[in-house]
Amino acid sequence: MTLPPRRRRGRHIVHAAAALVVAFVLVASVASCATSGASSTGAKGYITGDGSVTMIAPADRKPAPTLAGAALGGGTIDTGDYHGKVIVLNVWGSWCGPCRGEALDLVEAADRLPGAQFVGIDTRQNGESSAEAKAFVRTFDVPYPSLVDQDSALLLKFYGIINPTSIPSTIVIDAQGRIAALVSGPTTASTLVGLVHELGAGA
Repeated sequence: MTLPPRRRRGRHIVHAAAALVVAFVLVASVASCATSGASSTGAKGYITGDGSVTMIAPADRKPAPTLAGAALGGGTIDTGDYHGKVIVLNVWGSWCGPCRGEALDLVEAADRLPGAQFVGIDTRQNGESSAEAKAFVRTFDVPYPSLVDQDSALLLKFYGIINPTSIPSTIVIDAQGRIAALVSGPTTASTLVGLVHELGAGA
């Protein structure tokens, strides 16, 4: 059936308007993804930050919570035992790809900063005997201990300070036991060495 000219024009206008709406939705979706500050790790519902660093002015620093619990591989850890030292806390999991990507940088930073105490927070593993977590430590020759945080109870002590779903994350605690710097996402050896040296410690 041949439509009258007026009806054909009306149908063309409707189709053009629909195409414009679809195009707008697609552009908005792409823009939203491009401006997102974090990406999914694809595992356990965690996200990865972009490695951004927040340095906290001395006057604004708050006391860090003391962490104590089982150590990966046996024994216990109590961060209260490191009072007077700069502490670098790194939140990781063997299931987290970006954690594997930053592992050698953490090892290098720990080697370059013998005056600072590095401690891992091994989150969402299968407990103290996790074969995957132990394999991670062996693979990257991690020289410092890690707390086992199977249920994220230790990580939640930093609620409101770091995003508990952002893995990896790194927290630097100054020699007075205050939170001095935060890294959201994978970090580098040069970043950590610079942060610890800025606190006047680590050598």
